[in-house]
Amino acid sequence: MAKKTYDWKYVSLGGVPRVQIGSGEDIAHLGELDQKKWTVLSCPVKGLEFDEKTLSMIDTDGDGRVRVAEIVAAAEWLTSVLKDKDAILKGEDTLPLAQINTDCEAGKKLFDSAKQILANLGLEKDSISVADTSDSVAIFAKTKLNGDGIVTPASTDDEDLKKTIETIVTTVGSATDRSGEEGVNEEIVNKFYEALADYAAWLDAAEADLEAVQPYGADTSAALDAVNAVRDKVADYFMRCKLINFDEAVSEALDVSVEKVSAISGTDLVANEAEIATYPLARPDKEPVLPLKALNPAWQAAFTTLKGLVLDKDFPGKDELSESDWLAILDKFKPYTAWMDAKKGSEVEPLGADGIRALLKEDRKAALLELIAADKALEEEAAGIDAVDKLTHLNRDFYRLLRNYVNFSEYYGRNGEPAAIFEAGKLYIDERCCNFCVRVEDMGKHGDMAGLSNMFLIYCTCTQKATGKTMNVVAAMTAGDTDDLRPGKNALFYDLHGGDWDAVVTKVVDNPISIRKAFWSPYRKLANFISSKIDKNASEKDSAAVANLQTKADTGVPGAPAGGKQPFDIAKFAGIFAAIGMAVGALGVALAALFKGIFALKWWQLLLVIVAILLIISAPACFIAWRKLRRRNLGPLLNANGWAVNSKSLVNILFGKTLTSVAKYPAVKGRDPYRAPVWPKVLGWLVALLLIAFGCLYFTNNLKWMGIERKPKVEAVEEAPEAAEEAVVEAAEAVEAAVEEAPAE
Repeated sequence: MAKKTYDWKYVSLGGVPRVQIGSGEDIAHLGELDQKKWTVLSCPVKGLEFDEKTLSMIDTDGDGRVRVAEIVAAAEWLTSVLKDKDAILKGEDTLPLAQINTDCEAGKKLFDSAKQILANLGLEKDSISVADTSDSVAIFAKTKLNGDGIVTPASTDDEDLKKTIETIVTTVGSATDRSGEEGVNEEIVNKFYEALADYAAWLDAAEADLEAVQPYGADTSAALDAVNAVRDKVADYFMRCKLINFDEAVSEALDVSVEKVSAISGTDLVANEAEIATYPLARPDKEPVLPLKALNPAWQAAFTTLKGLVLDKDFPGKDELSESDWLAILDKFKPYTAWMDAKKGSEVEPLGADGIRALLKEDRKAALLELIAADKALEEEAAGIDAVDKLTHLNRDFYRLLRNYVNFSEYYGRNGEPAAIFEAGKLYIDERCCNFCVRVEDMGKHGDMAGLSNMFLIYCTCTQKATGKTMNVVAAMTAGDTDDLRPGKNALFYDLHGGDWDAVVTKVVDNPISIRKAFWSPYRKLANFISSKIDKNASEKDSAAVANLQTKADTGVPGAPAGGKQPFDIAKFAGIFAAIGMAVGALGVALAALFKGIFALKWWQLLLVIVAILLIISAPACFIAWRKLRRRNLGPLLNANGWAVNSKSLVNILFGKTLTSVAKYPAVKGRDPYRAPVWPKVLGWLVALLLIAFGCLYFTNNLKWMGIERKPKVEAVEEAPEAAEEAVVEAAEAVEAAVEEAPAE
């Protein structure tokens, strides 16, 4: 017998059948839903208009992504610890304690933990809210032990332990307790007492051989500093002496040169002490002896300190220092430096030797570890408190997450306003409001994926001057004109919290917005092409004319042709005008050929011809637009933001209208005193219509005069397009030749 599966209900959203989550039982059986039928397979924890803490609770492996298995686990746990599963659909932030299912072990623990939270907060009520469980500091503020394995001075009544905890915190560091106070854990206590033992052992090693370790007593450290201050300079002096002993010819080169001293003799020598310090310590000789009374003045102070701490004790009354004497001094410090290098437990050094030995003697380590163990014993109880926090968050947020994960019902049920958790706000631009905006986390990924959405997209960089924050968003434009939308255009963005941001368009991804716009796009492109050609030609002519005038002005010969050009040739211009006339004639022939077929038709046939011509021109653009509009897909935009979208999320024409609202104005009653008069436009249309009518009548009645024989209607209609096309080509070639031959004047 086949295993019975759960009876899922489906609904069509975004052109795709999706499972409907309409009851608590649906949530409880999510684990039985085929993963291929989920709209989303994973989503990021950060960057969504959703409580990040709730998503982190569901993200049990802590990898920053919420996957299907984690959603299923959260659904099974939530529905098992609540009595009324349908209450999850309400999304309330307050949970009655009676709603917790105490028949199961997990539910009983949650109930007890919830009661403890309320008791810790000093609240007497039969419900618990997200606000109650979120403030862990307030929950544990009045408790001595809270199960986190960290104890603070407030965790004990023993004054000695309190002082010891405070000492540990100030020396080796601390950990933050759930109550918000700084305390210590087992690791920190062990580290502290280990440092005490190490430092005490280090002190004992010095006392065992005090004379060798501290040859100058309490001044040994200062004496070593004095020796190190001149160590390199003394070594340099003795090396110079050895080189002179090797070859006396180099003695002058190794001594300070007169030129160096002369260079600074006219300046403030005190200000040049750093320069003088680079000279030899004393005048070198082949005998390696340092004369203590003839030292470089820049080093005199350092040797005065050295003499008082070392030389007067080892060599009293001596005026010179041999290299062997100097090496003997260095050897005396070797035991001391070895002892210093072996130093451990320096963290507790500020306590002093007596304080360290006193703490070791008192030895409160065992008492502290016992207190920490008592705190850890409440770990399960504390975990129960965390579980209650998770329960209240999921009770409030889980159903909304499912509506943005299992299906996109929140997105498709938006009613013209941003609703889904991946939406960021609204963009106002060009008398329109783009209601669908998504935060852009990675522009590189969006550059690869945006074109696959088939939507008209506007990328903007948003800046909030009050806070100094910046972010990138992408808005979908689904209504209105797009001619004026370009990078650099300013706009205004409002986030879902009402904050306003200055927005600047950085990129536009061009795709069809509507079939109506696509119908007129060929004519708009033609008009733009003609306009650009006219502007370009006029600009070139203007530049040529200005250049010609400048050339004439430079030559100083008014009227002289620039660059050796020939004077005005009336014959050439006559030829040009003749060519233009031929072009006009050819156009006339083309119109005659066209009207020959047109006026052989009845009025309704003529209307059908006009409609057919319009359809022939606009049909390809409309077909392309229709294909792209029906394939507009939200998925690529979300995939670029780290989502794993499992099914198509189409934005059809009807739904697309909800994503962008266009400004609509009522009928204007008042008259604009500065508006342009209407009669020139009306007159222009009347003249155009009259010319067309006159032309039609003229060519129809004069076909024979123009060398065109009347033919039957069917034959005339068939031949008209070919004849018109040939005539138009001839006319275009003639006009082009005429324009090219025209001079700049």
